Amino acid sequence: MRQKPKQQMRIWAVLCHLSALLGWMLLVFLVFLGIPLYLPLNLLAPLLIWRFKKVKYPWIDLQGKESLNFQFSLTLYTLIVIAISLILLITSLSLVVTNNGSAHEIKNTLDGLLIGLVSLFSFKLILQSFIVTFASVKAYKGEHYRYPFTIRVLR
Repeated sequence: MRQKPKQQMRIWAVLCHLSALLGWMLLVFLVFLGIPLYLPLNLLAPLLIWRFKKVKYPWIDLQGKESLNFQFSLTLYTLIVIAISLILLITSLSLVVTNNGSAHEIKNTLDGLLIGLVSLFSFKLILQSFIVTFASVKAYKGEHYRYPFTIRVLR
C-alpha cells in the first residue's frame, strides 16, 4: 500500500489546484472592469508552485503537472471558443449587413452572441470550480485525481 503524502506536501498540492481558480477569477474581474484582456493567469500560480516545489516534494510534481495540464487544456479550449465566436460574429454581421439589416437587427445579433458567450463561460467557470475543488480535496486526502478532457502536455 502506498504511503499517504505528508500534510505540508498535500497543502502545496491543494494550492497547485486552487491557485488556478484565482487566476480565472482575476481575469473575470479584469474583464468586468472593462479591461478586455486575455492572459492565461490560471497557469501562472500553479506553474510557480510546481516549479519551486516539485524537486522537494514528488507529490507536488505529480499534482502540479495534472493541474497545469488541465489549465492548459482549458486555456486552449477557451481560445478555440473565442476564435469560433469571432468567426460567428463576422459571419452574422456580414449576413445582416448584406441583407440591408437595420441597426435593430445588428443589435439583436450582437446581443444574441454576447448572451451565448457569457452563458458558455459562466457554465465553464462553474464546472471548472467544481472539478478543481474535487481535485483539491482528493490531493489533500493524498489521492491522485486525473482531470477529464485534459491534454497531457506535461508527463
